[in-house]
Formats: sequence, structure tokens, C-alpha cells
Amino acid sequence: MEQIALDFPTKTVFESVTIGIDEGDRIGIVGRNGDGKSTLLRIFAGTLQPDSGRVTTRGGVTIGMLDQTDTLDQTGTVGRAIVGDKQDYEWAGDAKIRDVIAGLASDIPWDATVGTLSGGQRRRVALARLLVGDDDVLFLDEPTNHLDVEGITWLAGHLKKRWSTNAGGLLVVTHDRWFLDEVCTATWEVHDGIVEPFEGGYAAYILQRVERDRHASATESKRQNLMRKELAWLRRGAPARTSKPKFRIDAANELIADEPPARDPIQLKQMATSRLGKDVVDILDVSVSYPSSIPGEPDKEVLKGIEWRVGPGERTGILGANGAGKSTLLGLVTGKVEPTTGRVKKGKTVKVVTLTQELDELKDVGDDRVSDVVGRQRTAYVSGGKEMTPSQLLERLGFSSAQMSTPVRDLSGGQKRRLQLLLILLDEPNVLVLDEPTNDLDTDMLAAMEDLLDSWPGTLLVVSHDRYLLERITDQQYAILDGHFRHLPGGVDQYLRLRKESSGTPAATNPSSAGHVKVSKLSSAEERTTRKEVGSIDRKMEKASGRIDDLHKAMAEHDPSDVPGLLAMSKEVAELEAKVAGLEERWLELTTLLES
Repeated sequence: MEQIALDFPTKTVFESVTIGIDEGDRIGIVGRNGDGKSTLLRIFAGTLQPDSGRVTTRGGVTIGMLDQTDTLDQTGTVGRAIVGDKQDYEWAGDAKIRDVIAGLASDIPWDATVGTLSGGQRRRVALARLLVGDDDVLFLDEPTNHLDVEGITWLAGHLKKRWSTNAGGLLVVTHDRWFLDEVCTATWEVHDGIVEPFEGGYAAYILQRVERDRHASATESKRQNLMRKELAWLRRGAPARTSKPKFRIDAANELIADEPPARDPIQLKQMATSRLGKDVVDILDVSVSYPSSIPGEPDKEVLKGIEWRVGPGERTGILGANGAGKSTLLGLVTGKVEPTTGRVKKGKTVKVVTLTQELDELKDVGDDRVSDVVGRQRTAYVSGGKEMTPSQLLERLGFSSAQMSTPVRDLSGGQKRRLQLLLILLDEPNVLVLDEPTNDLDTDMLAAMEDLLDSWPGTLLVVSHDRYLLERITDQQYAILDGHFRHLPGGVDQYLRLRKESSGTPAATNPSSAGHVKVSKLSSAEERTTRKEVGSIDRKMEKASGRIDDLHKAMAEHDPSDVPGLLAMSKEVAELEAKVAGLEERWLELTTLLES
């Protein structure tokens, strides 16, 4: 891309951008909504022509694009949409195609008409259709939308092993920060008509951005402070993310030396207890069943014998596959769902509010100005021990002075989402339920929302497929597995292991029935031996990863002046990472054998 310029009627999108993709690049694109991330993808792909400048592609390079628009044939079947005219034996004999179908479309009927699918299902079919191909370069616009935690984890693994290290190319726009860190080796920030490149994934990008912002003007001070807080959490809360060599540990520690922890759990719990008392919601031996849609069939039991005592100041993330019962569980807390058996006790002072995906709070105020809507709620709000006016809160959530005078109906989806959250917080609930709160928010606004919630003194219950968000704003995670509610001391990683163990290795798709059958070239004895070795490798990787985490924590707390000590720990980390890489390669070999 050379000297690209592009103007829209009301905005200059790019002024003079020169940037390129080399073989082996895995690039994540971040930036505020509306600054041109998707536009950049379309210019690279050739579907949008710039006003000036040119894009050149090496001869013979093939490009695959996942756009946000639905381009599937609505009258065709799912199978035809994904594999085209290939005969069953052709695609079923291809391990990559089987893996893509198992990872993205295993629960979608193979012979269903595309037009009858939900928007999320069509999105997954479109992604599967792209990934079964052999394009040299992939451009993906929000590929994690409509994927659950398992689907996002599968997609990250697929993209990491799709090409050899110095082959292929990937350009991805996503607000999923875990995905950016897991997959990308470089990050491009789109802002103010330019594209600014950074080394490494999301964590390394945040470090370099904090370093850059130290030299910015005073008007950027709030933005800098927020990014320093983000960096501090990345170093202290999730050190495994920052293990890549390009994430300079000494520089990070210097920048966050005086940064306090993201939140003070003891103080927040004390404040929550004073507002709520000791009793919040007790779910006692509760089961929930729904009548079957098929006459004569027994009722479907969604939740079985749930015991959950929700405490004051609790910050809990809830995981589960689509249809597992997460919304039903939240309905018990809010009172919208009645238990079939058992009982639900709610404290007398409990005030539960849900941040829904429907923007219900904004339905009757579309013609009102943003500042008027917020001003009617409260004249002041205390956050982090400081009293703030509604205007200051709006500014904290990224609203400019001009946007405060904008009618609510004219706001973007992300702006409406932030206004909805603010109105809910101003209503002062003491139990806040967040149901997929990351929709329509860019990475900066997610950080701003997380910052605001860090000082919120109440009980927080979160359902989200955004792994980074869950780990960032909650202190513990639970999962709904086969109708039962289970605590996850090991967090999201433990949930993924449990799901993998319960489902077994994904099997090949039987196309005629859209079911799954296991086809293996191994004998029974060989398969048992292989599965035993896979289990052994899993344990070794978990042990090594735990040691790496411990070393990173020790390094973060170590005396920076003790250079020999830090070097020794860095050397051990490098050796362990090499060991894990070797184990991962062997694990992939064995699981491929089991799938074939």
C-alpha cells in the first residue's frame, strides 16, 4: 500500500498511508470505531478503491476475505456453502476440512438451507467456507463475533498452525484482546488518518503505546493513565500473556512502578456489604425444566441441583456453551425465571439490574440530547472515592463535548452501549448483571468500561465469550456443564480442558446425516497408547506453563537492580517455553493421528 489517501463526505479516513504485509506476518488491527479499520481491510483486498495511491500484490498470491456483510447464497445448503461441489469422499478425506467443520459448524445441520439459519450460524458458515480454502493471505473482519470461548480458542489454534512460520499472511480486525495476543506477531493502530505499526500482540502494543504516550501532551493524560493501568494488569494479573521476547519486562516494570492494583477487593467488599448486607441471592438446590416442544417427550432439564450463594461484592464470570443454561441461571438471580424445584432467596436490600443486548434503557429517549438524559438521572456520582459530574463520567467513557449535545438516536452502536452502561450505574444498583457487554465496543472503550467497573462497589455477574474481559473484571469463574454449576479455580483454561474431556476428540462429519462418526486408522491398542501419551503431554505442558507463570510473577516482583538474578530467571523461562513448544508439536502430531 503506497501513499493511500481516502476521503468520505464528512471525514478524512487516510491521508498518506504507506504500509505492507510480508510473508509470515500475523497482524492485528486496533483503533477506535469509525477510524477506518474495516476500510483498511477492504482497500488491501481490492474491494474499495482509494482516492489516490496504489495497492500492489505479488503475482500469484491469492487472498481470502471475511467481510462483515453476508454474501452467502441464501437458497443453498450449509454443506454446499462450505465445501462447494466437492464429493463427500473428497472433502471427508481432507483433515483440514474436517477440522474446520468440527470447529465451526458441528452443530449446524449439514442439509439446512442457509436462509433458515440465524445470523450467528451464517457467520460461522461463511468463516468455515473461507478457512477450508488454501488462500495465501487471509483478511478477517471481526471473525470472533458469534463464536463462544471454545470456538475462539479453536480459531486461534487453527490460524497459528495454518501456515509454517515464514509463510502465509494474516490481517485481522477484532476487539478480542486475548485473540490478538494469542495469534498476532504485530499490531497496527489506525488513528487520525494514519496506520501506526507496533511489534508484538496486544500486551506488547500496550507497553509501546504507554511509552509513546509518556511524551504526549497534557490533554492526553487521562488516556495515558488508563493505558498504564491496563499495562499493570497485563503484567501482574496475566503474566503468561507477556512472555513473548518483544515484551520488554524491565521497561514495563519501570512504567508501572507506582501504579496501584486495578481494584482494591477488600475495600470494595466492605462497601458492598454496607450497601447490601450479608445476604444477596441464595440459589438452594434449584432445578429448572422446560416443557419439550415434541408431544409425548419428557420435559428438558436445563439446570440440575444448583447451589450458589451469591455474596456481597462478588465478581463472578459464568461460562458455558450456547444453550447450556447461562441465561436461565441469570434469570433465577433477577427473578425472571422461577425454579421447578428448590428455592431462591433474595436479600431485602438487593437491587438487580441487567445490561442487556437490546438497549432497553434508551428506547424512550431517542430524541433527547445525551447530556440531558444523563443529567436527569443524578447530579453526581462517586467513582474511585471521587465525586464526578455526569459530564465527567461521559468524558471518561469517551464522549466528546460535541457528542454530549447529540440526540441519542444519532449515536453509534458503541456509543449507545456506553450510554446504556452509564445510565445503569447512575441508577445505583447493588447487583449488576452483564450479558455479553462487549458488543460494538473497540479495545479502548473496553478498557474504559473495565476501568469504571473497577471502582464499582457491588456484586458483578458476567456472561461473556470475551476471555480477556472475564479475566480482567471478575475474580472467579464458574461454568455450567451438563446442567450442573461448577467452580473453576483454574479459570477459562480449566473450563476448556473440561469441555474437551467431556466431548472427546472432535470426529469427522458424516455428511448425509449431519452427525459425527469416528474414523481412525489406529488399532484399539494403538489408540489407547496414543491417548495415554496425549494425556501425559497435557500434564507436562500444564506443569511447565505453571512454572513459567511463577517465574514471571517472581520477575515482576524481583529487585530490578539484580541483573544476574533476572537473567537466570529469563533463561529458565526461555528453556521452558522451548520445551512447551516441542510438547505442543508432539501433541498436534498425536491428535492429528487420532482424528485421521
